[in-house]
Amino acid sequence: MRAGPHGASLRSPMCYIDAMILKSLAMVTVLLALAPAPALLSAQATKSTDSPAQSQTRPDCNGAPCEEQQPHVIVTLPAPAPTPWLVHDRIAWAAYLVLAVVGYIGVMVGLSTLRKIERNTIVAEATASAAAAAATAAVETAKTALMHAEAILRAERPWVLVTAEPTRGVENSFEITATNRGRSPATITSALDQVLFAVDEAQLPETLEFEPIESGSRFVPIILLPGESASLRNFSRKDVRGFCGSDERLTSIESWEERLFLCGKIMYNDLIAPAGKEAHETNWCCWYIHGKHRSALVPAGPPAFNSHT
Repeated sequence: MRAGPHGASLRSPMCYIDAMILKSLAMVTVLLALAPAPALLSAQATKSTDSPAQSQTRPDCNGAPCEEQQPHVIVTLPAPAPTPWLVHDRIAWAAYLVLAVVGYIGVMVGLSTLRKIERNTIVAEATASAAAAAATAAVETAKTALMHAEAILRAERPWVLVTAEPTRGVENSFEITATNRGRSPATITSALDQVLFAVDEAQLPETLEFEPIESGSRFVPIILLPGESASLRNFSRKDVRGFCGSDERLTSIESWEERLFLCGKIMYNDLIAPAGKEAHETNWCCWYIHGKHRSALVPAGPPAFNSHT
């Protein structure tokens, strides 16, 4: 059906009215949806501002009645009453305080004592080390002094030497003389000698042993001052035959097939030495050289036969 001009004019107001109605319905729907929000906000604000007791009794179910809930009870205990400070407690506290102070002082005194002991120990060790070093130095000094004193004594002691010198005015005769070459007096206490026969010096014995002294013979001690001499015995060409004992040995001595050695030993003491000091000893040995017209007596023999103590 075709609408005329009046139909079109009537449809336009109707559409406008329908739109207004739909708009109003939409606004009402929105308002109904937003209606519970203010109530909820107001309920929460009221809950936060009310007292704890009211919050326990007021329902909170979006404005509707809720089921009965268990009340939350908060019990506030009163503050405990202060305990009175008795005299006994005061005395105990004071005693503890005094003990603490005394203990602290004791600990400090103990630490100070330990430090002093440590320092004293270090000083004692240093002193002991110094004393040991001083003692060692003193011992070394004493040894040096003793060696020096012994060197002086050796330098000042008597030294008796034995030599064979030709006898003055007598041909082919020799005098065995002991001379003090030291710096102090000496006393000759014994003088021994003997004759040995050997092909050469290598055939002589290693040690010099003397025959025992005949009974009844006695040696008269001789005191020698420094530089003095004393005659021990004489030896001449004529004495050789008596020592040989036979013409065959005399011939062997004259032909140098065998040698004659005159050896001896003297014992003497140092007059300035302390009593009981060991006596000194001088060993000597000479070789008799027989010539056709002249003879000689020269030092010979191994070192053991010419030693000095």
